[in-house]
Amino acid sequence: MFNKPIWRHILIGFAWVTSIGGIIVLMSFIESKKSAVLCTDVKIYIPGNQYFIDKEEVDNILQVKSKAIIGRKLDDINIHALENKLKANPFIEFAKVYMEMDGVVHVEISQRQPILRILNKFDQDFYVDQHGLKIPLSANFTAKVLVATGYIEELFANRVDSLHNTLTTDLYRTADFIRKDSLWSVQIVQIYVNSTHEIELIPRVGNHRILLGNADSLAIKFANLLAFYKQALPKVGQDTYKIINIKYANQVVGIKNEVLKKDSVNRKITSIKPDTSTKKNITLRED
Repeated sequence: MFNKPIWRHILIGFAWVTSIGGIIVLMSFIESKKSAVLCTDVKIYIPGNQYFIDKEEVDNILQVKSKAIIGRKLDDINIHALENKLKANPFIEFAKVYMEMDGVVHVEISQRQPILRILNKFDQDFYVDQHGLKIPLSANFTAKVLVATGYIEELFANRVDSLHNTLTTDLYRTADFIRKDSLWSVQIVQIYVNSTHEIELIPRVGNHRILLGNADSLAIKFANLLAFYKQALPKVGQDTYKIINIKYANQVVGIKNEVLKKDSVNRKITSIKPDTSTKKNITLRED
């Protein structure tokens, strides 16, 4: 009698050999057909609503209009070389090129997303993207992002590069925090670095400046500022203070305008409600 386990293994092995052989034949057929198919079109897909690089510029990089791709055999097109050419552009974060058997070459591009624009003390102007990388400005598009000016010493070599300065890293962290918050992304319109290299925020509403200091404890500092806006400003008015200092963890210091100072006979220290993130009292001091 036949040994059933042995025959089962033989049949399974035969099935595997047949399948692999079929795959090899199919791949050979596809490669053979691919070598005869010509590129008939290049379709470019750029998602998002910020166009630092447009389809025309991608056409130029890939030399589409000069017939460098269209009309060539698919087998002769090096898609990896095309991807590397695209990735060399400072505004492109990711590029994928693939082809279909109908002769169409597809190009998918992911752009870098700036979150901050910096004008340094040397009049160099550049963006910082969502990953904290410096990128140049674009002639095609201007991003609506926070602008930081003042005593910023971070240099820009007109190429994609990381941040080298602690202060500039703090600017990036601050801008990233603000853009992710629906309230502060509307209220804060500009960032300024003063002569002592501290960060100041310029609000949309009010004539004051907000002294942030650095990017430490951002959640606590902005929670303190929100408590100040809700509890203190309605009592004294938007123009009472020229500076609201939130750089201390448990204290908001309001520095009055000079005109209002003259009308104040007494200085006073008041308290506003505890910040729920720290469970400590936040003191408002008027200077």
